[in-house]
Amino acid sequence: MNNYAVITGASAGLGAEFADQLAAKGLNLVLVARRLDKLTQTAEDIKNKHSIDVKVLTADLSQTDAAEHIYAYCQTEGLTVSWLVNNAGIAGDDLITDRNWSDHASFYQLMMTSVAHMCHLFAPDMITKKHGNILNIASVAGRVPRSGGCNYGPAKAYVVALSEDLALTLAPHGVKVSALCPGYTHTDFHATAGLSEMKAKMPKWLWYEASTVVREGIRGLEKGKSVYVSGRLYRWIDPILQSVWTRRFFKIPARL
Repeated sequence: MNNYAVITGASAGLGAEFADQLAAKGLNLVLVARRLDKLTQTAEDIKNKHSIDVKVLTADLSQTDAAEHIYAYCQTEGLTVSWLVNNAGIAGDDLITDRNWSDHASFYQLMMTSVAHMCHLFAPDMITKKHGNILNIASVAGRVPRSGGCNYGPAKAYVVALSEDLALTLAPHGVKVSALCPGYTHTDFHATAGLSEMKAKMPKWLWYEASTVVREGIRGLEKGKSVYVSGRLYRWIDPILQSVWTRRFFKIPARL
């Protein structure tokens, strides 16, 4: 079956979990990440577990030509891409205290521009086939303004807004789009971002397993949810965060 899911940031964490769960649904995979060694290991693990085709492609989505490179590869290989999971991402630096603008520009390219670019490239083929699924990984952090950093939350808020517009636009063409908004999730994300100490100090009940987040995200997309908050706790909190009566309590200024 020539039916593939393209997953970015697929070498570990949520990306690797998406690969495993979509492979279990019978989808072939194109796994994309910067780290070839970890990507290859993830691909081998999935091949040994599921009877599917797994292709690996190295790309750095903080680079402006990465999305074109991924799309061109799929075209050259003659792949039918029915799932696109835009998962690649990083925590990012503080917008004000980090004075190196090039770092911020790379962050915006990775977190926002590349997501829009991938949708721009892959959605038209899905429209032509009148079938497709696009899952953009956002965050609960994009659901409410908060002080500090000024990069990660706003970037994820853009992904949510983009996904909602795309969902409305593409639904008549048989293409589903969803922004998955996880809360705190057990992956290597926090260790990579140097936030292990913060994680250790936080209550365990705030954290969800990656397998739960991914399973709920896939289910939310399949049900046609343009925005899906994973985790029962966060689904309960989200309406409170969105309320005009409570949002003001989260707007606490920070001291620089």
